[in-house]
Amino acid sequence: MKQPFENAIDAHGPTVLRVCRAVLGATVDADDAWSETFVAALRAWPELPEHTNVEAWLVRVAHRKAIDVVRANRRHAVPTDELPATAPSTEGVPHDGDPDLWSAVAALPERQRLAVAYHYVGGLTHGDTAELIGGTADAVRRAAADGIRALRKTYASSATQEGKR
Repeated sequence: MKQPFENAIDAHGPTVLRVCRAVLGATVDADDAWSETFVAALRAWPELPEHTNVEAWLVRVAHRKAIDVVRANRRHAVPTDELPATAPSTEGVPHDGDPDLWSAVAALPERQRLAVAYHYVGGLTHGDTAELIGGTADAVRRAAADGIRALRKTYASSATQEGKR
């Protein structure tokens, strides 16, 4: 029996938000992508087969919504001198635990960042990640490994310089 949709939000909402924020940064765009993910998921929920890996499915929907946000931002750039009056939520912000680590993740090349985000943050397999970002599972595995190696190199050196280790 399929679980109620509300339970899926409770169980996988933080993961989906971390993925959105890993892809889009800790911005309102990530919060919008998270919301649009669950609106789309709610529409598709009655037709979803019972054997579906809900978390992986939601991460895929979030990926597509994040791409929609990136495309929309490219088309409708609106410069402003003022910041929004309300602060974005702090739930699922990847910068909370270790801002240096998340800065290092943000600095990775796009393919490595996406491979690391979807595999290590979102919990997708390399094959599922390859379906999202293109290429083969082996290529995604290589990109994730290169990303982790780069993180170990840059993050470890910044942590050593700051005396964190």
